[in-house]
Amino acid sequence: MDEFKVCNLDYFPENILIDVLSYLSVRELVRAGRVCKRWKRLVKDQRLWRTVDLTAWKGVTSRILWVLLRQYLGCGLRCLHLRGLLLSARGGTFLSESWLKALSTKCPRLSKLCLLHADLRSLPTCQILPRSLRVLELRGCELPRSFFSQSPAPATRDRAEATSSVGAQQQGGGQKGKGLACPSGICVERLVLNNVPSFTDQHLQNLASWERLSRLELRDTFRVTANGLRSCAAKEGLSGLEGLSRLKYLEIGITGRHGYQLQMASLGLGAGWLGLEELSLGGKEVGPGLLCASRLKDLKCLHLWACTLSELQIVRSCRMLRGLRQLEFLDVVFQPRQSPPAEEGQGQEGGEEQQNGEEGAGGESNEENKALDGADPFPSLRRSLAVLLPSCSLVFTNCSVQINVD
Repeated sequence: MDEFKVCNLDYFPENILIDVLSYLSVRELVRAGRVCKRWKRLVKDQRLWRTVDLTAWKGVTSRILWVLLRQYLGCGLRCLHLRGLLLSARGGTFLSESWLKALSTKCPRLSKLCLLHADLRSLPTCQILPRSLRVLELRGCELPRSFFSQSPAPATRDRAEATSSVGAQQQGGGQKGKGLACPSGICVERLVLNNVPSFTDQHLQNLASWERLSRLELRDTFRVTANGLRSCAAKEGLSGLEGLSRLKYLEIGITGRHGYQLQMASLGLGAGWLGLEELSLGGKEVGPGLLCASRLKDLKCLHLWACTLSELQIVRSCRMLRGLRQLEFLDVVFQPRQSPPAEEGQGQEGGEEQQNGEEGAGGESNEENKALDGADPFPSLRRSLAVLLPSCSLVFTNCSVQINVD
C-alpha cells in the first residue's frame, strides 16, 4: 500500500500543467494564479495568453483591462476578444486611448482584435489601434465619423525623415515615402462589420486609403447605399487604380431588423470592381446583387446565403459569369420550377410529339435522369449550370426546396 501514495499536482511537469490550465477561462486563470507562487508563475506563461476571449466575462471594466495588460498580457498575445459597455447599465468609457497605446507597445504580435458592443466614439481615429493588426472585427459597435480616416500627418512626417536620412537619393524618395505609409498607418487586411448602424458611406470612402485591405465583410450595415458602394469601386483613374483597388473579397448581407429602409447597396456592384475575385451576398441583398454580378469580370467565387431563389433567377445571373469557378449556396430556399401553361389544341399534339421524340432517343437516358432526380433535390439546376459553367463547382449546404400547397 505504500507504493500507491497520493500524488498531487506538484509531481506533474510544467508542460502538462500548462496544458491543463489552457482549458480555463481568463477569469479562472487569474484566480488560479493566487493559489501559490508556482501557479502564479505558470499562469503568466505566454502560451496561455495567445488567444484571450473576454466576451463571456460581463464584469470587465477598464481597471481590469489595465491589470490584465500589466500582469498577464505580453508578446505571446495573437487574438483578443473584448465586450464593451454599450448595452450595460453602467455605461462609461471602456477602451481608452492610453490603454490601446500600451497594448500596441506590450503586445507587438497582436494580429486580430474583435470588439463586441463597444462605444468607440471617444476615440479620434483607428490609427491608435495596434499597427500589428491584420484582422479587425466590429460587432454592434458605435463609431465616430472619422474613425476609419487615415490622417496624412504621420505619413508626411515619415517622408521627411526618409528624405533627410537618404540625402542624395531624391528620385526614390517618393516611392519610399509610399512604402513607409503603411507601417506608420493602418495595415489591416480583413475588416468585418456586423450590425454596426453608424457605418455610413463616408466610412466606406475612408477605407479607400487602407492600402492592404483585401477582405471586407458588411453584414447588416443599413446605412450603406448603392452610390456609396459605387464611389468606392476599384476602377481606372488618371493616376492608376482608384478606390478599393486591392479588395479581393467582398461580402454584403442584410438579414436583420425590420423597420429599416432597404438601401439595396449591392446595386453598386454594377460599377465593375476590378480585381474582385470573391463575392458573398446574403439576405435581401442577393436579388439586387445578382442583377449586377454579370459586370464583375474577375469574379471566380460566388457565395449566396440566407435567401429564397428561383432557378430562372440563378441561370440568368450566371449566364455571363464564364470565369466562375465555385458557386456556393448556404441556407437557401429554392422555389419550385414553374413550367409555362400549354395552349389548348397544341398541348396534346406537342405532348405526343415530345413523347415520341423521347421514346426515339432511348429509354435508358430517361431512367438515368430519373435516378439522378430522385437522389438530387436540385437536378434541373445542376444540369442548367453544368451547360453554362462547365468548369464551375457547385456546393449546397443546408438548402431546401419550397413546396407549394397547390
